[in-house]
Amino acid sequence: MDYQNELSGKIALVTGGTKGAGRAIAERLLQAGATVIITARNAPEKENSKLHFIPSDLSKAEGTQKVVSEVLSAYGRLDILVNNLGSSTTPAGGFTALSDEDWESTLQANLLAPVRLDRGFLPQMINRKNGVIIHIASIQGILPLYDSTLPYAAAKAGLRNYSKSLSNEVSPKGVRVLTVSPGWINTGASKAWLAEIARNANSTVEEAQQGVMDALGGIPYGRPAEPEEVAELVGFLVSPRASYLSGTEYVIDGGTVPTI
Repeated sequence: MDYQNELSGKIALVTGGTKGAGRAIAERLLQAGATVIITARNAPEKENSKLHFIPSDLSKAEGTQKVVSEVLSAYGRLDILVNNLGSSTTPAGGFTALSDEDWESTLQANLLAPVRLDRGFLPQMINRKNGVIIHIASIQGILPLYDSTLPYAAAKAGLRNYSKSLSNEVSPKGVRVLTVSPGWINTGASKAWLAEIARNANSTVEEAQQGVMDALGGIPYGRPAEPEEVAELVGFLVSPRASYLSGTEYVIDGGTVPTI
């Protein structure tokens, strides 16, 4: 698809941009003409010399400060910030299986990392009265899977609320803030997870996928999202074509959430 260089001259940062939806978002913005920086703890498995990689652990305050400093030092500004980083490594078993460390590490990565990055990049956006911030949340913010991802779901719910509040503050100053809440995405990690479920249950991957969809209450569209489908939505939202959109949440879940 021809994006007509609509992001030409723009500087964009995608966190968690080395794989999955983050990688797809970074490549989509690159195709539209943006200069794209990606950050994650580990280097990309497939290197793309056109993507500027900054290694950093954003779950720590010094990690976010490193990224802010390097980006502003190298480029002088940031036009588009996509807070895509999201992770859940907590054990299953409900609330009793979770320690303070489980809660704190999950909140640091999924809520406080975007808060710190926003705080670092917003002043120069406000000074120029121009910028877009995207928070990648999750349908778990309103549809939690309490058995295995309770801290993640709580963090994403907080991110949704924070994103709306931030938009109310900075939209009058020229900065658009939006939330994108995907459902299940068919990433490499997701495929590996399905394969493990299938092995443990002595079933096929297709049966494992159906079991996960059933656990979510069903996906009317019949499959998880592809990373490129999420990236296409983000690509539109950060573009000039979405110039009047701010303070809104966009759910991309194939119909999973049963309410409007």
